[in-house]
Amino acid sequence: MAKSSSDRSTIDLFSKTRGRPRTHLLSRQEQLKASKKVQRIKQKQQGLKRMEVVLDNSTLEKLDLMCTIADIKRADWISEIIEKQFASVKTQKRLQATHITTSMTKQEAEQGTEQEEQITEES
Repeated sequence: MAKSSSDRSTIDLFSKTRGRPRTHLLSRQEQLKASKKVQRIKQKQQGLKRMEVVLDNSTLEKLDLMCTIADIKRADWISEIIEKQFASVKTQKRLQATHITTSMTKQEAEQGTEQEEQITEES
């Protein structure tokens, strides 16, 4: 019978230690891995998407400073800025000019971009 560190039923099968068992059967690294997996599942159920952004150090320091001033998380600050930009008059005019609405699918949005490129080429 093989022993696996993630198998909770055989974790103490071959141990030599006696006495009170550990508080957690899994190692700290495995606990963190399981916790992160649960967190990702919850975020997915909430309709959130994961995104990775690569920034230079000075930009990251500025972002952290702005978040500290506003007393919010980075993700919340970025979301807030995107919402403000989306609600701005310029953005609304651009959306109206290209006939893109927030309910369009990705394919429809791509078609709108192609049409905009064609109009630009014709001009």
